[in-house]
This record gives sequence, structure tokens and C-alpha cells, in this order.
Amino acid sequence: MTAVTRLVTYTDLDVGTTNARQLSVSARLEAVLADGRSVVLLDDRGWSSSGLGDIPALTSTEDIEETARTVVGPDEPFDGMTQEQMAAGHWGYLAGVLGRHGVDVPAHELELLPHDVVLSERLRAWIG
Repeated sequence: MTAVTRLVTYTDLDVGTTNARQLSVSARLEAVLADGRSVVLLDDRGWSSSGLGDIPALTSTEDIEETARTVVGPDEPFDGMTQEQMAAGHWGYLAGVLGRHGVDVPAHELELLPHDVVLSERLRAWIG
């Protein structure tokens, strides 16, 4: 059985909705396995930012990395749930995805893994 060594969120620029006043980014979370394979955990995340100023000039790599880690979860509590319940549900879901790919990992171990963020070349170019 192979182990999960780290999490990686890949970010990319949504060119269809991004301009000087709005930034739209997609985010895909993957688990990197010890044998070199990757498993997609979430591929439906992303965000948009807008403002009155020059968004590319006001956006940094660090901003993108921080937001990317936030949007891939755990989500903020809702409907009376606590942060701990949301986190347990999130990590449990991700462990379930891995389990369906033959990777057995306890949910609580996933949140302790290193979590890298990779910006696509076009997102890096857009930021400048």
C-alpha cells in the first residue's frame, strides 16, 4: 500500500473572465503518493476577486497561495456546525476519495501533510 506524501493545489487563470479589474482562478487539489502517482481530490474549486484598482499590480503569489489553500477547504461552518465538525467532514471526504483509489489513509493524517500550491505559467505571467 502506498502512502500520501503531500497535497498540491494547482491554480490556473480563467482567461474568459479575467481582466485588469477582475481575477478568476481555478483550483485543483491533488494528493501526491509515495510511488509518484497523484490522485485528484477536488477539481471544482476556484474564486474571483475584483476591485477598482489594477488587480494584477495588487495581487501577489503569496495572496494566490493563501487563497488557494482556503478554497480547497475545509469550508467555514454553517447550519450550526462547528469548525471541528467541518474539518472532520472535509478530511473524511478526502480520505474517502483516496480509499476509492486504493489508498488507505486516516483522515486526521491528511491535514498534517505539507500542502504546496503551484501557479500555472499564465497565472504567473498575469500577476507579473
